[in-house]
Amino acid sequence: MIMTSRTTAPAASAAHPVLRVPPASPAVAAAYFGASLAFHADVSDVASALAADGDPGFVVVDSRSTASWDQGHLPGAVHLPTALIPEQAPRLLDPAVPVVTYCWGPGCNGATRAALALAQLGYQVKEMLGGFEYWAREGFAFETWQGGERRAADPLTAPVDADADAADCGR
Repeated sequence: MIMTSRTTAPAASAAHPVLRVPPASPAVAAAYFGASLAFHADVSDVASALAADGDPGFVVVDSRSTASWDQGHLPGAVHLPTALIPEQAPRLLDPAVPVVTYCWGPGCNGATRAALALAQLGYQVKEMLGGFEYWAREGFAFETWQGGERRAADPLTAPVDADADAADCGR
């Protein structure tokens, strides 16, 4: 049987791991993915907003330790380790300005914990997916305790040809 995206899968394929739990209805999926975009921003979008002239409309918070910050951080980021958020956020952050948190990378939930702590204090907040790892892997400039640095883009995370249509993930 040839199936298209609009064909209902036969009952036998429900045993396959991909369809064991059926996909959500389009309306439920739209609500979920729309909500996801309210909570997350990707590295490329953050970099683009920070590179544009003028105020990007948000502040970036690095929630990692001082040793991690010294190893590398986004230019212009505010260093605010998660454990210090309740004490220092009111002094460092304007509650009227949305915050984008980041930590090491996809294997770290530090940015999620920081976003939760900030939301509990009344800040509007998003988490930057990919964290510092993907910032560096996509070839964006970063700062270390020794100065600025930039690595070549990893072709597994960013387009090799900057002029390619893929540079914006098909937006």
